[in-house]
Amino acid sequence: MNFARDIVDAAPPERVALIELPREGARREHTFGEVADRSARLAGTLRAHGVARGDVVLTLIGNRPEWVETMVACFRLGAVVLPCTEQLRAKDLRLRLDVARPAVVVCDVRNRAVLDEALALPTDVPAGTPLILDVPDPALYDAPPAPAVELSPSDPCLITFTSGTSGEPKAVLHAQRYLDGQQVQAQHWLGGGPGDIVWCTAASGWSKSARNVFIAPWIRGATALLHDARFDPTERLDLLERERVNVLCMAPTEYRVIAKRARLRPFPELRGLVAAGEALNPEVLHLWREATGLVIRDGYGQTETGQMTGIPGDADPSDVRPGSMGRPLPGVRLWIDDGELVADPSTVPTFFLGYLGEEPHDRETPWRTGDRVHADEDGYLYFEGRTDDVIISAGYRIGPFEVESALVAHPAVAEAAVVAAPDEERGSVVRAVIVLQEHAEASDALARELQDHVKSETAPYKYPRIIEFTAALPKTSSGKIRRSLLRGGAA
Repeated sequence: MNFARDIVDAAPPERVALIELPREGARREHTFGEVADRSARLAGTLRAHGVARGDVVLTLIGNRPEWVETMVACFRLGAVVLPCTEQLRAKDLRLRLDVARPAVVVCDVRNRAVLDEALALPTDVPAGTPLILDVPDPALYDAPPAPAVELSPSDPCLITFTSGTSGEPKAVLHAQRYLDGQQVQAQHWLGGGPGDIVWCTAASGWSKSARNVFIAPWIRGATALLHDARFDPTERLDLLERERVNVLCMAPTEYRVIAKRARLRPFPELRGLVAAGEALNPEVLHLWREATGLVIRDGYGQTETGQMTGIPGDADPSDVRPGSMGRPLPGVRLWIDDGELVADPSTVPTFFLGYLGEEPHDRETPWRTGDRVHADEDGYLYFEGRTDDVIISAGYRIGPFEVESALVAHPAVAEAAVVAAPDEERGSVVRAVIVLQEHAEASDALARELQDHVKSETAPYKYPRIIEFTAALPKTSSGKIRRSLLRGGAA
């Protein structure tokens, strides 16, 4: 197998592969023929610089075609690509350089300063300085095209770092089967096909971007939209309309913020809305459905596993359960053990090889996800929180998500995170850290109002006995709330 040969080279050369919306400059369309040629020539340049099968190439590029071309070039050579998000700081990059030891770094102009800063930091890891290739540089495409090498499903292909919600991020090593395995979620969850435009808004370097920005859409023959700009709720809706997007894949945080801060409306060309990364609040699902006529189909996966559950694109809207992340994808075996979701790795086509520098993970050993879920009578799964996030107060087990859902349903609340706080009598009580809407002001009266609101929305024993207001919640680069910091007292 080889993704570059089997998907990119094999596509009709005149079909549009990418729609580029840059920060500066004009909109541009790139055909599969152009992507195939440029990525093959870039692979030739990498090979001329000594990059061989199994070598690591780190990318530090925004959501622009050069990032995609570098990824495909690495797939062609059998090199292992490590895409990094632009949100990383020098210390974060130093960690990745030390762990992955890339032979080459492909970096664009706006990220070169932070890369130079990272390379200048002291390190205890004896490793040579990688070769740096700058983007944009026409000379990167001057080499003769490199042929696609034959690869096995277990050959390494991709490194993505975990979000690091607790402790340091770990390097997750995926195999070539990860690319081919995206067919399952692409067909049964994401959707899209020839003639469709799929927009996954995840920034390069995030686990979801590595599979849904272009890999899954291209497997289905669809066009990928690349928007290289900061998140703006109003602009995002305008682009949905202008570009006639058919499938939109966003993080739950983005759906929440847009619903709160922009004017939702129908989009005639839009057929699919999907979300993954965190559970979606029923209130947000209702707002999007009321405005667009579409249901947001949630799904679930991890950096290590790839997508494992989802609500299929052909599901009847009446079958979409608010708050559910769907059922296992076809062929994937999942079960619940003592409240924790467990997977059979041998049934997960996108399961990882192991953590870089550690022993390979045994695909015969059940994978404990660390996520607490429950299932309804029809097998639909509902996320409750991490195993260390569940709050036990006076004997009651309280999932943070249900309290957060009640809080964000209040018009004064933009975002909310719930954690346990120690209490002498109850063992723990619910502590809510809240970001208010721009029009709302923090006060004791509002805190009491929010407590009463939660009591009216869910079981009264779940209400937050402690409420704190903050300007922003601590989050990972992928947008997940870092509850480990909140448990430590941060707000």
